[in-house]
Amino acid sequence: MFETLKPQPADKILMLMQMFRDDPRDNKVDLGVGVYKNAEGVTPVMRAIKAAEHKLWEEQTTKAYTGLAGDPAYADAMINLILGTSVERSKIAAVATPGGTGAVRQAFELIKLANPEARVFVSDPTWPNHISILKYVGIETVMYRYFDAETRAVNFDGMMEDLQQAKKGDVLLLHGCCHNPTGANLNLTEWQAVVELLNERGLIPMIDIAYQGFGDGLEEDAAGVRLVASSVPECLIAASCSKNFGIYRERTGLLMAISQDGGAQAQNQQSLAFLNRQNYSFPPDHGARLVTMILNDDALRADWMKELEDTRLGMLGLRQQLADELQRLTGSDRFGFIAQHRGMFSLLGTTPDLVEKMRLDHGIYMVGDSRLNIAGLNAQTVPILAKAIVEAGV
Repeated sequence: MFETLKPQPADKILMLMQMFRDDPRDNKVDLGVGVYKNAEGVTPVMRAIKAAEHKLWEEQTTKAYTGLAGDPAYADAMINLILGTSVERSKIAAVATPGGTGAVRQAFELIKLANPEARVFVSDPTWPNHISILKYVGIETVMYRYFDAETRAVNFDGMMEDLQQAKKGDVLLLHGCCHNPTGANLNLTEWQAVVELLNERGLIPMIDIAYQGFGDGLEEDAAGVRLVASSVPECLIAASCSKNFGIYRERTGLLMAISQDGGAQAQNQQSLAFLNRQNYSFPPDHGARLVTMILNDDALRADWMKELEDTRLGMLGLRQQLADELQRLTGSDRFGFIAQHRGMFSLLGTTPDLVEKMRLDHGIYMVGDSRLNIAGLNAQTVPILAKAIVEAGV
């Protein structure tokens, strides 16, 4: 049997990681991997996570299964964090998942289960795993324009024009905030226009929110999500705790299915639990329990929010430093978009050849589409990157 297996496409980011490790240069800079790092190049364990883990170690008496959907208290806490009071809890079905990727995969499985003919409209560009999973699950993917390579901002007119192709029952995949890979986000006026289009054309929104708190703040980053969820008949939301709680390896995510028809909640919940059972049965609990403890404890939550805000402001500071340094070197404000983007990523909008030139000449490692991880920088490496960008002729 195994002799029939065929080689699968290599993961470009994993290949880039290996190339970085093999590079002997001391001044090399890793901007490829989508993981938050502090100024010392470390992905730290947040203070509130450490405190919650210590408390859990003292108090936990069992490692028995929770349930197919995970601990209901975790779902409640996350729904409150993401949606606030914008949607009644009785209208939301939710299950814990292995990370945000698990939530995305389960959402696609639910779409396939509910409507095998549905197409998913995906921003161009998007997180590559969106496309990979859709292809594997067997769902037709349609790309819509999103990023303007000239302005490095959202091509909203192009987006709305392309979405006129969508038919009733199709799914529109949106990034809740901190768009990956571009860093360019919709504003609230644009979110409202998207809501009107969704309702006019009978489309189902699916929102992937993986970076809440990394952009403009916890509440601000959720504003578009809340607007959509409260304004359309049905909605899917896939959420991740990897970034804003720093628990990447704990694989902590949540999938929500929202229906304004409150009578649909029980069936939606049963369907989500069924999909969990077919895939991994009971979701991991450790990270979910820590998140629940933090969100439900005033002191822990306050400390977590403080550290998260420091992280957000640190990335904004690096963005501004890089934009200022590029303006100093070029005498132009054409890189000002870097300071306007939000989240961990920005898309420079240059060619793979110039990305490779920066790697060869300056040890700058970024994905070939020119996505750079702002969190991979520090005050000392910003001038190195700026020099590489200018000398490569980006």
